[in-house]
Amino acid sequence: MRQRIKLEIKGAVQGVGFRPFVYRLANELNLNGYVLNSTIGVIIECEGERKILEIFIDRIKSEKPKLAFISSFEYSFLEPKGYETFEILHSRYEAETVAFILPDISTCPDCLKEMFDPKDRRYMYPFINCTNCGPRYSIIESLPYDRSNTTMKKFQMCSKCREEYNNPNDRRYHAQPIACPECGPHVELWDREGNVLSKKHDAIEETVELIKKGKIIALKGIGGFQLLVDSYNDEAVKKLRERKHRIDKPFALMFPNLDSVYQVCNLELAEERLLLSPEAPIVLLKRKSTPNTKQPSTYVAPENPYLGIMLPYSPLHHIIMNELNIPIVATSGNISEEPMCIDELEALDRLQNIADFFLVHNRPIARYVDDSVARVIKGKVMMLRRARGYAPFPIEFEENIRFDDKTLLAVGGQLKNTIALQKGKNVFISQHIGDLSNEKAINSFKKAVKEFQEIYKSDSSIFICDLHPDYFSTQFVNSLNNENKKVIYIQHHIAHAASCIAENQVKNNALAVVWDGTGFGLDGTIWGGEFFLVKNFHFEHFASFRKFSLPGGEQAIKEPRRSALSLLWEIYRKELSNVKIPFLELNFSHNELRIFTQMLENNLNTPRTSSVGRIFDAVASLVNLCHRINFEGQAAMMLEFTANSHINENYPFEIEKAQPIIIDWQPIIEGILEDIKSDTEVGRISAKFHNTLSEIILKLAKLVGNETTIVLSGGCFQNAYLLERTINRLEENQFKVAWHQRVPPNDGGISFGQIASANWFFNDKFET
Repeated sequence: MRQRIKLEIKGAVQGVGFRPFVYRLANELNLNGYVLNSTIGVIIECEGERKILEIFIDRIKSEKPKLAFISSFEYSFLEPKGYETFEILHSRYEAETVAFILPDISTCPDCLKEMFDPKDRRYMYPFINCTNCGPRYSIIESLPYDRSNTTMKKFQMCSKCREEYNNPNDRRYHAQPIACPECGPHVELWDREGNVLSKKHDAIEETVELIKKGKIIALKGIGGFQLLVDSYNDEAVKKLRERKHRIDKPFALMFPNLDSVYQVCNLELAEERLLLSPEAPIVLLKRKSTPNTKQPSTYVAPENPYLGIMLPYSPLHHIIMNELNIPIVATSGNISEEPMCIDELEALDRLQNIADFFLVHNRPIARYVDDSVARVIKGKVMMLRRARGYAPFPIEFEENIRFDDKTLLAVGGQLKNTIALQKGKNVFISQHIGDLSNEKAINSFKKAVKEFQEIYKSDSSIFICDLHPDYFSTQFVNSLNNENKKVIYIQHHIAHAASCIAENQVKNNALAVVWDGTGFGLDGTIWGGEFFLVKNFHFEHFASFRKFSLPGGEQAIKEPRRSALSLLWEIYRKELSNVKIPFLELNFSHNELRIFTQMLENNLNTPRTSSVGRIFDAVASLVNLCHRINFEGQAAMMLEFTANSHINENYPFEIEKAQPIIIDWQPIIEGILEDIKSDTEVGRISAKFHNTLSEIILKLAKLVGNETTIVLSGGCFQNAYLLERTINRLEENQFKVAWHQRVPPNDGGISFGQIASANWFFNDKFET
């Protein structure tokens, strides 16, 4: 008996070759009907015998394109309409938008093979792509994902491209960015004044020669500009640092191929897979320590045992790296702390004093998408910056959804900002936006909010933001002129904890450990060393580190020596001047000590904090590693890198029974001072300090019992030594441990945590 079936498939089903796949399958099974893209996903209707229709359903699920992800598969059997053929119809616009936008995907093996084949018409063409690879999120302007809704709409397809585009049996069937040398974008090499020096492949060859000569190139890539330079050339890398105003922060590197990475770094299998994945992020890898290993310039990542490495991910990168065959610096095209440039004229203006030459192209970029950064912890990928290759792919959120019928928009924090939008079970997280500390970053944040609302057709009046009144993201929401506006304020560290709990779908009781640098606490102080007991999605502030003061407030974050002085002041008070501590004499003038101790004594501009991040700073300064920082987390990183992993000792610590429990750091600092006095090597002190932090977590875990899952979140858990040691100690004692994987543990995960928190306990009172 002949029947009609109607299917609505939601998820990542646009831009992945889903419609041509369905077309070929329907024709193979002699089914008639249609398939089309809509703003909610893919809609299919077809007619045939019931048994054949059931085979059709099963094969869609089992044989779908490799980049496709199905989040919802709904179908119903209906009376036939009498379709005579199977067609791909024009896209349909629905009132609701839930279709997934695919991230930008690295060049697939088939396209690479064609690009390096002299007989192929796309030989050495830097914009080759197909339904399995190429730009997506960086070029899309609206849904559904059709060429007319992308920045490729300005390029009219030639007859050969049009033929491929319309051929259901071709790999480029309905590949929206399809292009070739005849009809697509092209590259040009410009000087600093914007004069065209060469075009097309000549421009690429000339760029390669300029890199070999030590010149700095501003390259317009997929999601924005990058700055390229020969990583072996000390003077060139040093010059880039000076011009970019980036004193110490590590540069990312691009290597020509996997073999070249193996020559410099030790790789686990999971790290190799990550480098070769379609997402192709920057991966933090441990350098080889063998003396004969040729390493990039010391200026690439000063005093850092790790390198941030990626492989070529766009056709243009592949061509350049194939010609160069050496690793290059490939860092964001911006002045430090500003967003990436995405327009060539903007780049000429903003990067004129950094780059010597500009390799540009005429395909517009809809939004900047920075490179993602990840590392592997205990065989699992942990995202540190979620952007190209991952954003805006959603995280599915299932537990205790309160707002499944509404759209929520979370605006994240101040640092490493991302925004997130919830529609039903899906939370769409934006690309990394960055620190909202300057006008350009703030404008990018506003643009991201506007784009999310437009792309997902959100008229949401429910906004979620941080409690901190000085965060720009919070001020932005408060300033919105919307009479129906509802604002939900979520405490910073609770958002961190909720982010990790939701990502890992922790259902049982949890002890959430949230350690970072700064977050506005419910008591008006600066939190950062917190423990929350979580039962039935209710958060109780269970424990916190003993508070201390930050002389100068924000300035103390930039000067770890101030945090160190504060800890010493808390221990010795007015006797501090009588205690012989070389650290004080070496790092403070007599006048500075007088001013700072007066500030501490009189509580003048000395906010109180429980921040473990600031304790890391203090210890790094006490052991003479870092007294002033040039980028966030620098002192903690230096302390981590010195830790001797063969040391199993730890310092004493005290836990005071109170509500919340107080962890007293004083015995730890006193032990460190004794080791410094005894000339104990820094690597041993650092290891003992890290080990102590792990033991503190284990001690509190034992207080709540083994039926509790231990959740680890916050920027401090980017520290591989601390995270792995803590996981090992907890698992040795039969605890289940959850840590971040797809969502960053740093403030890049705050927006997702805000969404989860709002669903779980909106209108509930927090226990503190």
